[in-house]
Amino acid sequence: MLKFLKVTTALTLLSAPAYAETFGLGRAALPEEIAAWDLDVSPNGTGLPEGSGDVLTGEEVFADQCASCHGDFAEGVDNWPKLAGGWDTLADKDPLKTVGSYWPHLSTTWDYVNRSMPFGNAQSLEPDEVYAIVAYILYSNDLVDDDFVLSQETFASFELPNQDGFIVDDRIETEFSKWVGEPCMTDCKDSVEVTMRAMVLDVTPQEETAGAEAVLKDEEVLVASTEPQTETPAEAPEAETVAAADPALIAEGEKVFRKCKSCHQIGEGAKNRSGPILTGIVGHAAGAVDGFKYSKALKNMADDGLVWDEKNLAAFLAKPKGFMKGTRMSFAGLKKEDDIAAVTAYLSSFGD
Repeated sequence: MLKFLKVTTALTLLSAPAYAETFGLGRAALPEEIAAWDLDVSPNGTGLPEGSGDVLTGEEVFADQCASCHGDFAEGVDNWPKLAGGWDTLADKDPLKTVGSYWPHLSTTWDYVNRSMPFGNAQSLEPDEVYAIVAYILYSNDLVDDDFVLSQETFASFELPNQDGFIVDDRIETEFSKWVGEPCMTDCKDSVEVTMRAMVLDVTPQEETAGAEAVLKDEEVLVASTEPQTETPAEAPEAETVAAADPALIAEGEKVFRKCKSCHQIGEGAKNRSGPILTGIVGHAAGAVDGFKYSKALKNMADDGLVWDEKNLAAFLAKPKGFMKGTRMSFAGLKKEDDIAAVTAYLSSFGD
């Protein structure tokens, strides 16, 4: 009983006028303590620290810090978020909302990476590393070239494609009146029926399959066109003769090929990695690299006589998963036709 009275007395004191606005605990935060938590960045660049980062540096940092969840090309691993692609999906029933397709402000990307990433080790990145990672994410969305440098000075001038795709939230003025009043608690409708069901059920990432190796293992490199092969040629086709390309186009293709180097090698001394070597691939039969374990889907199409001519290369490079159901190729594809032509010229420059 005595203990109960003491607790009651304490609660009464805490509810007295002297404690109406404060519990009498703690102290005011110091300016330096507030600054340590004040990390937000505004769309106009306010709040950004000094620093800069380029795409190629960002590719290295991204591979070390981000790729295990988001993929080497920001394409996402398993159910971890995709950061690139989805440019033409916003009108779909299930749009792909990425930094390149949906986000309105670059500051959201910078702020989130700086504040919350990498997963499990938040706020361990230096400002230059954050700038570099964000630059690489832009590059993965084909929004900048590989020589792009993001800095405190250039940040505010960069606009994402969907910046004008948002409107001011005016629901307080236009809809609030519909929310007030006594809520209906019983018999609110004459009947209730299910009109729609969730279609995406595998939305939670699983710890055991979060590694990048789970997706990139035994990756095939090229696929055929969308037209299925119904007849098997009696004889293996001869290699297609590729016309000499413009040296400038080949040089540009070498730059584009940097997106492929984490999985594929080409030229003298090349070795199979998570994808097969690409030396002599243009104009030759699919699935022919010795020592590489191709997927079943690719093997089936290779048995049907597929050849990696320029037409099939272009179809694959534009959208790998759209041209071969079941491919494990993780790269989302090249958005620009000029990049496809350039990298094809580069691949063509390497013979057998």
